[in-house]
Amino acid sequence: MTETILQKLLELELAENIKILYACESGSRAWGFASPDSDFDVRFIYARSVNDYLGITDLPDNLGLPVNEVLDIGGWDIKKALKLFLKSNSALYEWLQSPIVYHGDSLFADDLRKLMSKYFSLRSGANHYLSMAHNTLRDDLQTEQVKLKRYFYALRPALACLWIVEKQSVPSMEFEHLRVMITENEVQNSIDELLERKKIADEKAMITPVPLLNQWLSSTLDYCKERIPELPSEKKYPDELNNIFRKYIQI
Repeated sequence: MTETILQKLLELELAENIKILYACESGSRAWGFASPDSDFDVRFIYARSVNDYLGITDLPDNLGLPVNEVLDIGGWDIKKALKLFLKSNSALYEWLQSPIVYHGDSLFADDLRKLMSKYFSLRSGANHYLSMAHNTLRDDLQTEQVKLKRYFYALRPALACLWIVEKQSVPSMEFEHLRVMITENEVQNSIDELLERKKIADEKAMITPVPLLNQWLSSTLDYCKERIPELPSEKKYPDELNNIFRKYIQI
């Protein structure tokens, strides 16, 4: 599948006259809990030529290919990406940590990674992950039968939020790294059981709710909600990001 993805990215570059600076896996395959039939969520950042940015016509700030059951490929223009980096967009900060990188200028990604701790807003990031986890717990994990994968869509952001609250740093993208925040052996064992089931189950697999995990999620989110107002929230300035923009549109 990697060869297919690389070919699709090359076709996009040629068809749109762009340069893809970075392309990675962004979904469950990168998070570490893919099912056998999980699709490939490919995300990329691209740049156009200087002349394109100097024109009076507004160009699309995102590109992608039609989504199918196997491939979901989409990306952002470098200007959009850098604006979102400035706003501490959590998805973008995750892309830069992806363990699966398909293509790109390693210097570009490294330049942004060096600035992650400086630009990441702890309070904004924590609120983002808190909302994700809370909504999933409330909307998807309260019925007699629930989708197995939804537990991981609640656990991962809950752990990311807890990471931010406790460590006051950019949370890891990978679920296995985030799990260090769990101190209860019973919770870890319960998660291990779900991971083993997910390895062989399809994306639509249903299970009976796990009260232990629901309780852990609820108490953890309550704790985080109380602590988030204590986190710093500082205005960031784009000077270094402007320099990166000018550096990488020279194609």
